[in-house]
Amino acid sequence: MSYFIDRRPNARHKSAVNRQRFLDRYRTHIKRSVEEAVNRRSITDMERGEKVSIPARDISEPVFQHGPGGRRTVVSPGNREFVEGDRLKRPGGGGGGGGAGEGGASNQGEGMDEFAFSLSREEFLDFVFDGLELPHLERKQLKDLEEVRPVRAGLAREGVPARINIVRSMREAQARRIAMRAPLRRALREAEEALEAEERKDPVLRNPARIQELKADIERLEQRIEAVPFIDTFDLRYNNLVDQPQPSNKAVMFCVMDVSGSMTQAHKDIAKRFFLLLYLFLERSYEKVELVFVRHHTAAKEVDEEEFFYSRETGGTIVSSALTLVDEIIRARYPASQWNLYVAQASDGDNWDDDSTTCRQLLAKSLMPRLQYYTYVEITPHAHQALWEEYESVQADFPERFAMRQIVEGGDIYPVFRELFRRRATQ
Repeated sequence: MSYFIDRRPNARHKSAVNRQRFLDRYRTHIKRSVEEAVNRRSITDMERGEKVSIPARDISEPVFQHGPGGRRTVVSPGNREFVEGDRLKRPGGGGGGGGAGEGGASNQGEGMDEFAFSLSREEFLDFVFDGLELPHLERKQLKDLEEVRPVRAGLAREGVPARINIVRSMREAQARRIAMRAPLRRALREAEEALEAEERKDPVLRNPARIQELKADIERLEQRIEAVPFIDTFDLRYNNLVDQPQPSNKAVMFCVMDVSGSMTQAHKDIAKRFFLLLYLFLERSYEKVELVFVRHHTAAKEVDEEEFFYSRETGGTIVSSALTLVDEIIRARYPASQWNLYVAQASDGDNWDDDSTTCRQLLAKSLMPRLQYYTYVEITPHAHQALWEEYESVQADFPERFAMRQIVEGGDIYPVFRELFRRRATQ
């Protein structure tokens, strides 16, 4: 029987395998703690790890122990108080039914605190974005030859050790050993038969010199057979990989944020936290996603990441200016035949008179036929205004590709984000 021992070192002498098993086992508790952490964090510390606590009663494990065994005689007291179906109260005090795992206060005995451990940045973000994806992501036509994927293309006699094909190499080694040993074994068998025939002769007719010669040949042949190497560099085969051009699944996400005067600082902070979650999600989960940041009040402007999150510019509100700018950027730089197009918009719903109708027309006639998915987040605790009502008609025309949600307070950001970008069963 063969035994395989993994001797790869773990960072800081920790067992990566056991840690992953622990994370998988208590995934429900950890996800709950991660959701609470996301809701209470500020923009600047969204990427750090998290300390997670699990109640001691939830990490207890069932154990097997020996029963009393043997034959016992028990005298049970009579029952004059209870009937079938009665509920019995749990006995109080410090009786034997308590355990060290209960975390309640007590004036005697010992207890156990909650089990606490720290999630790394990577583990924390894994739980934050678990089960999320860009909806309706499609493979587009070939845009350039730089996007390739290595694919298997048979075997090669040369390669790096990481690509060695063990099964095929051992098969080649076995075939080589059989081929090299076959004539030697045939000669060995003939020499052994000749020696046996010579030794069966009458002692008078035996040829001692011939016997010694045959024994020397047998020993020489056995040594040659043993000298055939088990495996040789000639036997090694490597998985051959070639770069194959792949259909492009490039995507671009337009982040559109309202920075008008009606957006209070609290509203802007919520919008920034929503877009920061979106930014981290795209950066972590996808390699071929570009982000375009658009800020708008009465006029829209494409900005960089720094200005998008930290600029203090403000003004009136004309939402259609942002949608018009997005449409112009798509026509100039991101043709729908080559890119998956996404838009995420955050606003308080306040808009200039009659501009909401213009927004609906821009979406229905120009943008939505080319977009994969459009998300609108309205940050307001009040009743919806004309912009929401116009967007509802767009959602009715594109129910699978247009989503609207309302955020009232900071605690709604993460649940709304997960709902908007949850993994769909079918595309």
